[in-house]
Amino acid sequence: MAPWLQPITLEGELVKLVPMLAEHRDALVSAASDGKLWELWYTSVPSADTIDTYMGIAFSEQKADRALPFAIIDKKTNTVVGSTRYLNADAQHRRVEIGATWYAERVQRTGVNTECKYLLLKHAFEVLDCIAVEFKTHFHNFPSRNAILRLGAKQEGILRNHRIDEKGVIRDTVLFSILDSEWKAVKTSLEFKMMRGKSNS
Repeated sequence: MAPWLQPITLEGELVKLVPMLAEHRDALVSAASDGKLWELWYTSVPSADTIDTYMGIAFSEQKADRALPFAIIDKKTNTVVGSTRYLNADAQHRRVEIGATWYAERVQRTGVNTECKYLLLKHAFEVLDCIAVEFKTHFHNFPSRNAILRLGAKQEGILRNHRIDEKGVIRDTVLFSILDSEWKAVKTSLEFKMMRGKSNS
């Protein structure tokens, strides 16, 4: 049987999400270096030291049909500015999580995140026929929590003592979701934000 998550390119006006490939390695490190994103203790962003492990996990999860990792291309400069992926995919129950998302500092607080999430949600609900899309983030990652709420996701709860990181710090994880019944309103809201952002630029 064919994998549920087929590699696909998702394209908007600002960005293009392309399937992550081994040859994106150096460009991903370069993007993460803009702001030294790996220094944020509550996120998992690759550095030159961890990129091979990071990509290896993404590719093995993809092979198991549990994930589909993307490199994010800024269409204006045709450069890699970050990464995102579908993960924890459950084909039987038509659920998927959007996560492992990070952006070079220079494109943060621009319209890039809104468009990326719009493209991923649209594909999840309208092509993969998902009944729910999840988002998870570290309790202390308040910028991410606020960004997820602005998308129109609803907080479901907090998974206490959910993970132990490599330094032994125990993480509480905040869980959000968007249901298929909510997609129409979320889509309308995101399209309005993107249109308004265009007229202000």
